[in-house]
Amino acid sequence: MKLSAFGEKFSAGAGILSLMDDLGNALAEGGKIMMGGGNPGHIPQIQAVMAERLRRLGEDEQLLRRLIGIYDPPRGEREFLQNLAALLRREYGWELTEENICLTNGSQGAFFLLFNLLAGPMADGSRRKILLPMAPEYIGYADLGLTDDFFVSIRPKIETLDDHLFKYRVDFGQLAVTEEIGAICVSRPTNPTGNVLTDGEVAGLSRLARENGIPLIIDSAYGLPFPGMVYADATPVWHEGMVLCLSLSKFGLPAVRTGIVIADRELIRLLSGVNAVVNLAPGSFGAMLVSDIVRSGEIIRLSREVVQPFYRHRMERALARIRDCFAGLAYRVHVPEGAFFLWLWFPDLPITGRELYERLKRRGVVVVSGDAFFPGLPPGWRHVDECLRITYSQDENEAARGIEIIAEELRSLH
Repeated sequence: MKLSAFGEKFSAGAGILSLMDDLGNALAEGGKIMMGGGNPGHIPQIQAVMAERLRRLGEDEQLLRRLIGIYDPPRGEREFLQNLAALLRREYGWELTEENICLTNGSQGAFFLLFNLLAGPMADGSRRKILLPMAPEYIGYADLGLTDDFFVSIRPKIETLDDHLFKYRVDFGQLAVTEEIGAICVSRPTNPTGNVLTDGEVAGLSRLARENGIPLIIDSAYGLPFPGMVYADATPVWHEGMVLCLSLSKFGLPAVRTGIVIADRELIRLLSGVNAVVNLAPGSFGAMLVSDIVRSGEIIRLSREVVQPFYRHRMERALARIRDCFAGLAYRVHVPEGAFFLWLWFPDLPITGRELYERLKRRGVVVVSGDAFFPGLPPGWRHVDECLRITYSQDENEAARGIEIIAEELRSLH
């Protein structure tokens, strides 16, 4: 069978495919400590809210017919779009309407469409790229471009702190927006590190994007206004020229596959057009499931009072465990400012992070090697091979045991 260039690219072994396949196999085998994936934890209060909403949808004949028997418009379920626009105007004063919002079948799909609308081979014969202003960045971006050489990444400044902590900061001195850049994209909080860009860094990136006539895309799948996994000072932001991407996954609904894009009306029009071609329409389930708590603003209260404290508690427990188990070792942890990951840096690690990942997997601990998170960065930076990402979203006792095993492996190396 002969494949197109598209077929060759997506059959070649994408990083996110490798990650999801590895995690799926580990779950199927059982007996593994799962510290690698991005699956959210199961929060009883959130599940109770969703169970009640499901009951109401199932008992109301008209709602059930809308849920399973009617195509939505290409931008998504209209009542949800209206409720979300009203909430964002009321809470933050953002000047938008439902015409500034489009739903997609998961935020991964949203980024595939956005990136390839804004970068790659252009109609005028030029080529454009996506600028990632601070690597490491989300592993799922790496293979979304339909062509090779799709990203440009910039090394961050590294600020070392007390208590074995450190923080990445955008190096604006190295950040050049050339004519080949079609958009700037950053996650906030950043997957994999838990870094939250400061309001000043966001303002600086926004200014660069505006001066060069390109969009700034902020991936807020873990961030503000929901699910609100932010443990540092940060202001929710959106304005014309910015693309804000949200998701219901980390609120506790990964299986409903609902991505949310907030942008200028023209970009939303283009996105909904692609939606129509690729999907006919986005699914209704996620939108209808949360429409009531969006209309009332309850989704923001639940994010602040339930979701954020749940993960913050687990983060503090995991960080304390690392400090106990890693005593005497050469290590640093990125300041955990958001999301549900800890990013571990082992300066002068005698093997690569990839090799450490393989050793841990043989001992039943599944993490993610840090080298997977640097798309578009020129080779040669040793730091890339000195990092691991772990998650603390799952069972606390298993996470504690996994941290013990990581420490044991590090001691055996030294």
